[in-house]
Amino acid sequence: MPGDTRTTVYLKPKVYRALKVKAATTDSTISELINHAVLETLREDALDIDACEKRAKEPARSFETVLKELQRDGLV
Repeated sequence: MPGDTRTTVYLKPKVYRALKVKAATTDSTISELINHAVLETLREDALDIDACEKRAKEPARSFETVLKELQRDGLV
């Protein structure tokens, strides 16, 4: 993997064993699986940021207001 950065990641023994099995059964490397998982998490973060930016101008309601509405409706 030329151009890739090498790093040390500490995994729980059971997580490491699970990754080894998954790598073997999917014809992947542990590095590929970890890269995929990290990239997927970053994609989700980007989607969350986009959603927050789109809703930034919406009026906000405090938690206290929502709780009072739930109490009024007999839900809590």
